[in-house]
Amino acid sequence: MRVALINTNRIQPPIAPIGLEYVAEALGGAGHDVEILDLCWAEEPASAIAGFFKGPDFGLVGVTLRNTDDCAFTSRQSFLDAFAGMVHTIGAHTSALLVLGGVGFSVMPERVLARCEADAGIWGEGEFAMVALADRLARGEAWHDVPGLVWRGAHGWQRNPPSMPSLVDLPAMSRSRLDNRRYFREGGQAGFETKRGCPGKCIYCADPLAKGSVTRARPPGAVVDELANLLAQGIDHLHTCDSEFNLPERHAISICREIIRRGLGDRLRWYAYCAPAPFSRELAGLMREAGCVGVNFGADHGDAAMLRRLGRGYAPEDILAATQRCHEAGMAVMLDLLLGAPGETREGIARTIELVQRAAPERVGISLGVRVYPGTRLAEQVLGGDGAGLVGGTDPAEPLFFLEPDVAPYAFGWLDDLVGDDRRFLFFDPSKPKQNYNYNANQRLVEAIAEGYRGAYWDILRRYE
Repeated sequence: MRVALINTNRIQPPIAPIGLEYVAEALGGAGHDVEILDLCWAEEPASAIAGFFKGPDFGLVGVTLRNTDDCAFTSRQSFLDAFAGMVHTIGAHTSALLVLGGVGFSVMPERVLARCEADAGIWGEGEFAMVALADRLARGEAWHDVPGLVWRGAHGWQRNPPSMPSLVDLPAMSRSRLDNRRYFREGGQAGFETKRGCPGKCIYCADPLAKGSVTRARPPGAVVDELANLLAQGIDHLHTCDSEFNLPERHAISICREIIRRGLGDRLRWYAYCAPAPFSRELAGLMREAGCVGVNFGADHGDAAMLRRLGRGYAPEDILAATQRCHEAGMAVMLDLLLGAPGETREGIARTIELVQRAAPERVGISLGVRVYPGTRLAEQVLGGDGAGLVGGTDPAEPLFFLEPDVAPYAFGWLDDLVGDDRRFLFFDPSKPKQNYNYNANQRLVEAIAEGYRGAYWDILRRYE
């Protein structure tokens, strides 16, 4: 079957849609004819769409939504109107079954479908579901029972339970179906994935909604084959796309050992998202030997009581220990903080900044105000009450945040006082151009990458002084 896959993410600096590329590999491996329209590079999306659909029609069209919004409390920019406009234009140029997907879509499938003129969607990973759907359509068989499918029934949108097959069954990832060289040239890094799913209990996180709550690991050999394929294209700065690279730690160790065994550690410079615990000296040493140069820890907070409220399973001392182990191994550290959740206090914020200053990371990211995603424990806590602390639109598909009312009147100004002129602190705030690490429309990042800087965005900003 002839299948079209369309990337709608036009954020700058550009971020390669590796999920879409993985789906393309799966469809191609199953014998389907796959073509990709990457609207990231289109000067005018409507014209690019019209030109793409000239000629024979497709039997299936998949459209990906990476993010519903920019996740920033200070800007709250939604991407849904632009996405819905592109979906409408696509639908006007094809009679094929039009299916939505992607991580952003999977967080709130019915709400996104309600905004768009599409036939169905796939929540969760698309490789296996899209192949099953294409196979059924090619054979003229019924397709409404495909796992993970969201479709319009007689009584509204119906959501089929997803299947979470072993990632051993994924095809080899050649990373040749997108213009990854251009993404590297203009985006500064490439992503790769070693596992899916997260068993964490974080009250705010939507990752388990989109990727499942059970960790499923990719074989280390398959991951390193993919890294070798990227290296062959001249792409040597990479970042993990896992929720937490070190969960479970033994799998992360296996990945590092395979990179080292293949002799790629001296040729790669990569970064990882990690949890502060477990993070052993053994893992830190192996990560560095395998080419890792920086770790972004989702520290969230430096107050033990707030870490428990957030559903985190580690203590402030673990943050200090993990940072020290990275420094001992020769890796830079970024600590990401999430302030303003329910129960936040002035004293807790002060303890957090004090802990960070003791840890002495190379950079610290501060998000003040917590994104409220439907289906999370945070949403259960803060929705349905009197609305205190909620900031955002009334449309449930639009960006909605929570900021603890007890700290809201002074939090921004007080944080500025606590941070002072410490340039290590970055903010998810476009109003602070020299310390803004919101990658959406970040002109400073675009300029740095154009000048040859490569790596994680926080590390580019650290070096681009």
